[in-house]
Amino acid sequence: MRRGLLALAAVALALCGATAAAAPPPVVAPAYIVRGGPSGVVLAAREPDAPRAPASMTKLMTVLVALEHARLDDVVTVSSQATRIGESTVSLRPGERLTVHDLVIAALVPSANDAATALAVYVGKGSIARFVAMMNAKARELGLTSTHFENPHGLDQPGHVSSARDLTTLLTAALRNPFIRTWSTRSTATIAGGRTLTSTDDLIGTFPLVGAKTGHTDDAGWSQVAAVQRDGVRITASVLGSPSEAQRNTDLSGLLAWGLAQYHRVKAVDTRVYGLAETGYGRAPVRLVAPREIVRTVRVGKPLVERVVVSSALALPVVRGQRVGEVRVYAGGRLIARTPLVAAESVSAVGIPGKLAWYARRTVHHLFGLVS
Repeated sequence: MRRGLLALAAVALALCGATAAAAPPPVVAPAYIVRGGPSGVVLAAREPDAPRAPASMTKLMTVLVALEHARLDDVVTVSSQATRIGESTVSLRPGERLTVHDLVIAALVPSANDAATALAVYVGKGSIARFVAMMNAKARELGLTSTHFENPHGLDQPGHVSSARDLTTLLTAALRNPFIRTWSTRSTATIAGGRTLTSTDDLIGTFPLVGAKTGHTDDAGWSQVAAVQRDGVRITASVLGSPSEAQRNTDLSGLLAWGLAQYHRVKAVDTRVYGLAETGYGRAPVRLVAPREIVRTVRVGKPLVERVVVSSALALPVVRGQRVGEVRVYAGGRLIARTPLVAAESVSAVGIPGKLAWYARRTVHHLFGLVS
């Protein structure tokens, strides 16, 4: 028997349902963005590129740059420059010696300005300006087009700006570092000197956070960037300039919950019969099936396109489990599932007597058709 390929394409709406995506919740903050999925697609936004004071979200860049140029067990001697910063601190003392490990934790958990400055002085080899230049170089490397830093702590200063979009990109980059990923969502910590630290993040414990950083100054208002993850989908959102801490929490938690609701789990591939392949000589066609189910998380309201390529005729013998085709499933043009199709049953080869008998029957059938 001759073998052939049959390609089938279909829009499989049943796989993901026709539920329309809900509108984002109301947000008081003047600037925000919600991004989701593997490509960080923008799900909703308001003024995402407007330059605004980033406050202590600056420290994400501070610790990212510090950890790229220093070891966690490096010992830092605290300079008087660090102890004079003020605002949120862990009360470092001039001449005190702490590890980079402890200073990074202090910069992330209670958002300590003195810890961030001590890191900058150490990595900048005594020069905060040199360290800030390193921060800006990293910003350019990450493509943060609305961002410029003037200090390592985030206190208001002319020209010290970022944006809702840039801060989500910065958090995504920072979370590639496992140390930042661990400590940016810890509610408490203990470091050298018997210091017990408490986080400034009220959302810890209420969401499946994988990373976050708060910020607040007069110019910045109440702001935060955070990332959550569920069912393999990460949602990253930032709100900048909420009028109060409570409103910031409401704005951000609403956006994160809404972002997670934009995705759901679907059975992209199941074990149904995807096609039939003829084997000839009067044998029953072979059922073509997927060897296993594949479940994926996809965007709500986005139809899936299923493309099936199967052999329309198979040469005997056919062995159960033999690969005979393939199924691919696409969401928005992106391949999300791919698996071979296999024969559901075996069909033995036909010997010469069997072939002669089949040809004889076909000949009789054709002759009968001509007579009738």
